[in-house]
Amino acid sequence: MRTPLPHTPFLPKALGALTAATALALAVPATGAAAAPAGHPLPHIVGGGTASQTYSFMISLQQDGSHVCGASLISPTWAVTAAHCVSGATPDQFTVRVGSTDRTGGGEVTGLSRIVVHPNYSTNNDIALLQLSSPVQAAPIRIADSAPVGTATRLLGWGQETPQPGGDGGPDQLKELDTSLVADGCAEGFDAGSELCVNNPQGPDGSNQGACYGDSGGPAIARVNGDWQLIGATSRSGGDATCAVNPSIYTNVTAFADFVRTTTAG
Repeated sequence: MRTPLPHTPFLPKALGALTAATALALAVPATGAAAAPAGHPLPHIVGGGTASQTYSFMISLQQDGSHVCGASLISPTWAVTAAHCVSGATPDQFTVRVGSTDRTGGGEVTGLSRIVVHPNYSTNNDIALLQLSSPVQAAPIRIADSAPVGTATRLLGWGQETPQPGGDGGPDQLKELDTSLVADGCAEGFDAGSELCVNNPQGPDGSNQGACYGDSGGPAIARVNGDWQLIGATSRSGGDATCAVNPSIYTNVTAFADFVRTTTAG
């Protein structure tokens, strides 16, 4: 019987299938990012559909031209992602493609000049800020003031479309999934103060839908007064290692407003 990974980060197929014995060793980009803390896989969206619009703030974080994580543009020169996507890595190992629904082309491409991982990075503080090497023209997304249980949210990502680790390489075209924040269903260790528990709704065929390997760092967004605002960044599975079996855990970006403000102000 496969050993479940109750706290696996959603890392892409390129990083290899994770097992309980090798999660810490393999949950890293090939070019040298440090191992994620226990409980972090990189996800893709299982279910959902092709993006219905262009999201100017959506970022594909790439190494050697390959997508490894998502991120969200929050100013012309700053983006937010999951810490486990970049911890231990250096800015020169990444490029970002901003504002395209196609991870292989379009949008604006630039590098990174700085990576700022949260000083208390752990399973429950899975957030990092990326300073772009040059400003982009794409419109950023505003961080919401709060994200209460029951909020309707949309997940975005280029993660796997099949739920098993290593199931596929993920689509070239961005996917989206509409779901909501729930009060329970996430694994032991979930921190309601710094994380969001995101429901995995059933699709038309009765199968569960949700974040998966390759979606890590990508956004959970919500409509506020008619505009999209950022509430979360994909962090890890909420239970079993197979995607969409349990709700997904997202870093609650709204809870880190001071970290974002002080870092980007500098």
